[in-house]
Amino acid sequence: MFDRPGSGEKTLLVHVSLGQPSCAEARREFAELAVSAGASILGDIDALRARPDPRYFIGGGKVDEIASAVAALGADIVMFDHALSPSQERNLEKRLQCRVLDRAGLILDIFAQRARSFEGKLQVELAQLQHLSTRLVRGWTHLERQKGGIGLRGPGETQLETDRRLLAQRIKQIRRRLDNVRRQREQGRAARRKAEVPTVALVGYTNAGKSTLFNSLAGAGVYAADQLFATLDPTLRRLALGDGQALVLADTVGFVSDLPHELVAAFHATLQETRDADLLLHVIDAADEQRGEHIADVEAVLDEIGAGEVPVLRIYNKIDCCAASAHIERDESGTARAIWLSAASGEGLELLREALADSFRRSRVSGCLQLGPQQGRLRSALYAEDAVLGEESTEDGGARLEIDLDQVAWQRIAKREGLSDDALQTSAVPVAADMANKAGEAAAESAVQLAAGAARP
Repeated sequence: MFDRPGSGEKTLLVHVSLGQPSCAEARREFAELAVSAGASILGDIDALRARPDPRYFIGGGKVDEIASAVAALGADIVMFDHALSPSQERNLEKRLQCRVLDRAGLILDIFAQRARSFEGKLQVELAQLQHLSTRLVRGWTHLERQKGGIGLRGPGETQLETDRRLLAQRIKQIRRRLDNVRRQREQGRAARRKAEVPTVALVGYTNAGKSTLFNSLAGAGVYAADQLFATLDPTLRRLALGDGQALVLADTVGFVSDLPHELVAAFHATLQETRDADLLLHVIDAADEQRGEHIADVEAVLDEIGAGEVPVLRIYNKIDCCAASAHIERDESGTARAIWLSAASGEGLELLREALADSFRRSRVSGCLQLGPQQGRLRSALYAEDAVLGEESTEDGGARLEIDLDQVAWQRIAKREGLSDDALQTSAVPVAADMANKAGEAAAESAVQLAAGAARP
């Protein structure tokens, strides 16, 4: 057994292809992840296998090749572009005599460097501890020894058991703190719902330009750089659209393929803003050759966190890097479905503002809705929105509801419940009261302040 070094940035990358050669884009992304973590890349080694080896993930001959490269180049750490089991990491470290890090551990390290807010640091620590809890046996001989001595003999407790117990206690403590943060954020969301202030969340693959777009729209000072996971902590800002309209714009963490499961679980509190948003702006790098795969990766994560049913407007960013002009793509009904723009140069930003203003035009829908006896959840959702003006029972055990509610809220409920377009005969009733508009702006500002308070201990 060896003593693992506590630091080191000289890195050797290992690309393992299972069944077919890896694409150049995947190799480039993994290298960018390593650079984002502060690594100095000394070289790359490729391995092709039909299936992972249970002991080393790669074959024994390839392990010897990597060990020779580590000795020749003086590498401090070897990074694998795959998830390794704890035993595989331990076996590789014994053979290579250096640290071994898999994709999940690398992303966790980047997140630990980027976290700035109280909430973000808690979430990263939780993810790291959950990841570490399965890897306590690696590389340390003292974890096998048992406490003892005069006056302490008996069943005893191994150092490994002690560390596991302490980890479990710390994880429990962090979860309690995150629950408090979650309750504080819910206060802000409740204020926005009460004043009918819509929330728009920016989502997308990492390095697609979300923070640059956020800064361009809201005039925020969020850090933006051409690197993966340049920003981590969520930020909320009020965005005025004109004519008294206002919304809350939320910048969220970027997604990546093969996102570690413990990160998705730990960041549920932050991603709640995404699940509860009235509209998602899916920011896409228009110049990215792999944008189709990245769109699929983002949509998969949205489904995993429960945001797959939120309406989406696609934003094709970085048109200044490809042969494209600013324009809006609309569906048959004239609703904007995609906007091509450049957040860096500002080209097309007015088109986005117009589309947002159209989407959240303060109007209401009213009419009569027939519910069957099995649609109790829909009835409850309408009452929760204070949308029911009158109700009468029907002979089949259902109900006929007279409803009036905000158009955005109706669209969200209708999509979630799978209602057809003709389920309700709607008529637009504009909200003309200037006081209501001013109240909406004040509520948006208040919600941002509440969210900012949730990020402080």
